[in-house]
Amino acid sequence: MITIRKFFFACFLVFNVIFIYATPEKVEINNGWKFKQARFNNWYPATVPGVVHTDLINNKIIEDPFFSLNERSVQWVDKEDWIYETSFNVPSQIINKNNIRLFFKGLDTFADVYLNDVKILKADNMFREWKVDIKSVVKEKGNQLRIYFHSPIKITMALCDASEIKYWASDASDLSYNGGVFGKKLSPYIRKAGYHFGWDWGPRLVTSGIWRPVVLEAWNDAKIENVQVQQKNVTAKNADIFTTVEVLSDGNLPNAKIQVIDKQENKLFGETFVDLKKGLNRVEVKFSIKNPELWWSNGLGKAHLYEFKTALTLNNKEIDSEYNKTGIRSIRLVTENDKYGKSFYFELNGVPIFTKGANFIPCDIFLPRITKAIYQKTIQDAADVNMNMLRVWGGGIYEDDYFYELCDEYGILVWQDFMFACKTYPSEGAFMENIRQEAIDNVRRLRNHASLAVWCGNNEIMDALMHWGDSGKGWLEEYRRMKPEYPETVWKQYYALFHEVLPETLAQNDPDRFYVPSSPYNDIKGTRSENAGDMHYWTAWGNALPIATFNEVKGRYFSEYGFQSFPVFESVKKYAPDERDWDIYSEVMMWHQRGGSKANGRIETCMNNDYGKARDFESMLYLSQVLQGDAMKIAMESHRRNMPFCMGSLYWQINDCWPVASWATRDYYGRWKAQHYFARKAYDDVLVTANREDDALAVYLVSDRLKTFKAELKISLITLDGREVNRYEKSVNVQANASTKSFSVKEDELLKGQSNADVVVCLELKEKNGKSYVNNYFLLRQKEINFPQVEIQTTITSVNGSFELSLSSDKFARAVFVSVEDEKTMFSDNFIDILPGKIQKIVLETLLTKEELLKSLKIKSLSESLIK
Repeated sequence: MITIRKFFFACFLVFNVIFIYATPEKVEINNGWKFKQARFNNWYPATVPGVVHTDLINNKIIEDPFFSLNERSVQWVDKEDWIYETSFNVPSQIINKNNIRLFFKGLDTFADVYLNDVKILKADNMFREWKVDIKSVVKEKGNQLRIYFHSPIKITMALCDASEIKYWASDASDLSYNGGVFGKKLSPYIRKAGYHFGWDWGPRLVTSGIWRPVVLEAWNDAKIENVQVQQKNVTAKNADIFTTVEVLSDGNLPNAKIQVIDKQENKLFGETFVDLKKGLNRVEVKFSIKNPELWWSNGLGKAHLYEFKTALTLNNKEIDSEYNKTGIRSIRLVTENDKYGKSFYFELNGVPIFTKGANFIPCDIFLPRITKAIYQKTIQDAADVNMNMLRVWGGGIYEDDYFYELCDEYGILVWQDFMFACKTYPSEGAFMENIRQEAIDNVRRLRNHASLAVWCGNNEIMDALMHWGDSGKGWLEEYRRMKPEYPETVWKQYYALFHEVLPETLAQNDPDRFYVPSSPYNDIKGTRSENAGDMHYWTAWGNALPIATFNEVKGRYFSEYGFQSFPVFESVKKYAPDERDWDIYSEVMMWHQRGGSKANGRIETCMNNDYGKARDFESMLYLSQVLQGDAMKIAMESHRRNMPFCMGSLYWQINDCWPVASWATRDYYGRWKAQHYFARKAYDDVLVTANREDDALAVYLVSDRLKTFKAELKISLITLDGREVNRYEKSVNVQANASTKSFSVKEDELLKGQSNADVVVCLELKEKNGKSYVNNYFLLRQKEINFPQVEIQTTITSVNGSFELSLSSDKFARAVFVSVEDEKTMFSDNFIDILPGKIQKIVLETLLTKEELLKSLKIKSLSESLIK
């Protein structure tokens, strides 16, 4: 948006020629802000949007909390009150408008807002939007806007102390001891991003501030307040569109015209005339689109978007308009009884689809630092590895509009949680009404996005109530031990929120979208079943089981599962540059591991059991990523082989909010880990995958394509020094939207007397057009394979403004990792297997020169990283 100064100067130039019905004006109030600690007098410049912590960092009052152990030293910030102020002038033309209001798109969290010493707003919910009429308060010169942010800790501490029932948060979801609040779990008592209180992958940095823009709005007569685009009866031949336009009118205005126009082709879709009444008017404009170009998810077709312009016209003058980009598609969540139990899958445009993707958390603990470029790269990285769904998890935020616009553009479906996770909440009275308004604001904001597939009430709370706790019988049982009547109260509040208020809000504001009360969810009893509902699978990680365990688990839909790894060495050095900290159990490394010492122990245990011992610290980081990548590759391929019994695989998680050891497949700096590279093949539209079944090797062909196609399947048994021991070839029909066992051979017959510790099974599926899908499979654990020491040769050439790195090896080289210090350098592939006599090529997109690239290039493989 333009600055206030530029806006008002422009207004001064043009106001003499504005028509009697003037277009509403909007300007962001983002200049001249200052802030101070409420109990002191020193003012400092502030950035808006922003939060206290980032302003303190920018003014060099606190150190970067992400570096080393600095997070510990800034826990005082959330226990203070803070004041933000700015001043602005308003020209007479704006002052004389009938309507002037301030639109606060996000205040974090307990805030008293004063304009010219008049209290105009008391905010108490980070997720809500606040629109305040200031016509009677604003003046032409010297307006003073002041926002007093109360400490979220002091207020929630008082609420917690006053509450008879102590509302719970899991130990992983509220790191209270890190915040110096003596173990009190305060996060259930505030409508604020839960992850700010710490999580088992995130820091505890409880922010305050103006985290989304403040906008001054002014208009005369009437304005469009909201537009809802509903799609009915969508097919390839026709789509019926119901557009509901909310118009705010100053008075009775006859014969207003409302049109919906195809902005791209300047074509009128539909129009209606209405006599506006004073107040809020709801007007429907209905029309049909013949032979619509449908919106498809990534991999199935083009994510085509229509751009609707909704225009309001009075006396032949257009006085307001709103633009909505949306895709025409039908989508439903199918949960029906079937021969296995009860289905759980998404159907897009009448086609059952296997949803492939990940869980999404906020990209930073300090939300205003998430730029459009960060969103762009994150969604691009999801699309580039063939994802078609992201789950916006309930402990973060309802993401910025731009996130959903990118998902629309890239064909990424969105599973949208409401912001509740791993906690019980005092959901009654004023707190419940606050939640209701939060839901209304965000449902109305997001409902027109084609990518939005389903709303989900919460993350894991139903499962916690029924199964978590020391007894293993659920939190309700734990509450019963405290006082017999507590479970009834807690359940009543839970049911009212997730089975009444939220679905009722959706019925009124987004009636065509599907809703599930919780994730995982099967039934109202919280029954866990592999034959129905969605599943969160954490047993293998939690018990440090062999990674092959992921191959054995069955479920209808995996909405969470994962395995941890460390960031790469170049990322670790950003927060732990001192060599004395280069040990996974050092103070700094443990501080950047929110799963605790058990988590690092699990990584090390699984690594030692499946791979062997790491040679050094850098090798440990590298091997942890290979371990994570292989574990999740096993899981992803298993899920896809089991379709249509299983129809979804959303791993935990695609991103980090700070530099940390975690389940993320891209670290905080955007560097891809091994798993993210492995996901590209595991999530491709066609997958060739092998699995040991009894004493035989079975090969499956999995296709998301909507048409059957012919291809050639080749199975080769190759020794680690490059000899081909056995080969099978056959022509196959790859079935549409299905998983098919296409080949099986007894292991003894396959090996032909060769040791299974000295071979790799190479799979290739080749289409007539030359496109190939490849995969490697080992018949033993990696630790039991006799991986040889290798010599890897490299050459770098310039190709079309990028660099092409050619790699070859004298013997089989497993998980070859190429890295440079520059975090912006992107690799087309990495952690690759190199067969003897074969050349693997990787394209590097980088700003480095060839000389700089050669100087910083590092290459690592599995065999050299292990102690033999």
